[in-house]
Amino acid sequence: MFLPVTPEEVRARGWTALDVILVTGDSYLDSPYVGVAVIGKVLLAAGWRVGVIPQPDLAGGEDIGRLGAPRLFWGVTGGCIDSLVANRTASGRRRRTDDFTAGGINNRRPDRAVIAYANLIRRHFPKTCPIVLGGLEASLRRIAHYDFWSDRVRRSILFDAKADYLVYGMGENTVRELAALLQAGRRPTDLRGLCYAAGEKKDGFLEIPSWEEATANPEAFTRMFLAFYRNQDALTARGLTQRHGDRWLIHNPPAAPLTQREMDEVHDLDFARDAHPCHRRAGVVRALETIRFSIPTHRGCYGECNFCAIAVHEGRTVSSRSEASIIREGARIASRPDFKGYLHDVGGPTANMYGFECERKLVRGACPDRRCLYPEICPRLRPDHGPQRALLQKLAALPGVKQAVVASGIRCDLLLADGKQGLPYLRDVVHRHVSGRLKVAPEHAAAPILRLMGKPDIESLLSFRDHFRRFTAQTGKRQFLSCYFIAAHPGCSQDDIEGLRLFLRQELPATAWQVQIFTPAPATISTLMYYTERNPFSGRRLFVEKTVSGRERQKQILVEKNIPFRYAGENNRTAATEGKPWARTKGPRRKPRRNPPRR
Repeated sequence: MFLPVTPEEVRARGWTALDVILVTGDSYLDSPYVGVAVIGKVLLAAGWRVGVIPQPDLAGGEDIGRLGAPRLFWGVTGGCIDSLVANRTASGRRRRTDDFTAGGINNRRPDRAVIAYANLIRRHFPKTCPIVLGGLEASLRRIAHYDFWSDRVRRSILFDAKADYLVYGMGENTVRELAALLQAGRRPTDLRGLCYAAGEKKDGFLEIPSWEEATANPEAFTRMFLAFYRNQDALTARGLTQRHGDRWLIHNPPAAPLTQREMDEVHDLDFARDAHPCHRRAGVVRALETIRFSIPTHRGCYGECNFCAIAVHEGRTVSSRSEASIIREGARIASRPDFKGYLHDVGGPTANMYGFECERKLVRGACPDRRCLYPEICPRLRPDHGPQRALLQKLAALPGVKQAVVASGIRCDLLLADGKQGLPYLRDVVHRHVSGRLKVAPEHAAAPILRLMGKPDIESLLSFRDHFRRFTAQTGKRQFLSCYFIAAHPGCSQDDIEGLRLFLRQELPATAWQVQIFTPAPATISTLMYYTERNPFSGRRLFVEKTVSGRERQKQILVEKNIPFRYAGENNRTAATEGKPWARTKGPRRKPRRNPPRR
């Protein structure tokens, strides 16, 4: 059942007013993959009356005012994607399409949607209840941060939006407790997973460099960000405080990840798995095609790739649902009249992280001086793909299910580290759970760039490729690896990209690959490198391609067939890299040629 979007739907439930109104930059998709739907259903299950206003028109007050004012709070989110990432390419061009907008035309979501919607509420409801920010955009911009699109360090989005509170991370428990505290007339200042503004700093909290210091000095920005990044584990984090002018940002410690029981309860809620009927005239919401018949099995990621914000938003601890809960969801999907027999994805941020975690981390928190997978897989992790093998088999055996597909990416090194179940899991996936292409994300091939990305060496991909080809040959099917690569990552020169192109030609000639230009999204270590042009751990200066033409050129080298390969680092090979120019350790920089020769 959908949450109400119109006054008629509110009255149909027998309600005269709402406790909470959620405002989103997406079309309203009632799915367990969509934050507004999850938060709304969690609040509804707790007894609160909740409504949704999707993509309100900024030109007037009709949209934002159609449900009246809520009694407890407004919840504001930019949607499932940061609005600037959704609206702008890595080269700054306006995107024409939006998969989360009905009809697919990118004409409904404003830039900096969280700020725009908060201002819209204040304009039409000047004396209203608290405005609470949430979702990915707010979560990643909760402290002073480098903003790629304005090329400057911006304040916490809490101050720019003039909001009262900010819920960060996966906020089910935080927002439920927030509603209860507001109902009781109490200030939620001690609530975990919450940020707010105060007139003075909070005793016992770690003071990080101020917004003014971070703006004026890249070294202070680095200290600020690393202190922030190191205090994101629920068991070990300290609260943070940061001065913005004459006010202070109070950043409470993160909320604990949901337990398995709590995750099961969330996914047992009644989701329509459809777009709200109010969007039907506008057309199809393309994002729904991917998530309608997919099942999220876990959340969080201990991969901690430097360019990825999942560890900061979802957390470094992987929380998995129970097998019984996932099977129940699969059965509900299979019983739908519009289901065609295919579960489009069974996975999470990384498919093969389901069902196991480091026991030490669950008790003591994440290690402050090491990562789970980089530079090598920690022996305490003990990967076990057995639970996911059993899960996939049971899902595929459900009545009405023809195939349960693993469409999320698979981490190659993690699979190979499981000496018992890793290869049997890959064999199962290749034989029964892939729809033509299996996704992996090596991102690059040059060892120095992989180190800057926090990714494993390329040998794990090559070993994975060999096993994939062997298992695919056994099936007699035509199946491919689909590899994801990043161009223009900090440290990556044109020579590195040309070496990567040679790698693709020599080692992955029959493999599909997708290339994206690095986008410096907030709250990632790679964005810190982009802004400061230094490796934050060694302090060494980095080459960072910041021109639009240079960044696009790096991508074109990989994707355009009519640009001939040129490798400028031939003379820099060592004995260890002889015959593998993509594995060079250093080499000269080259400026892109304006008119490359054509064959």
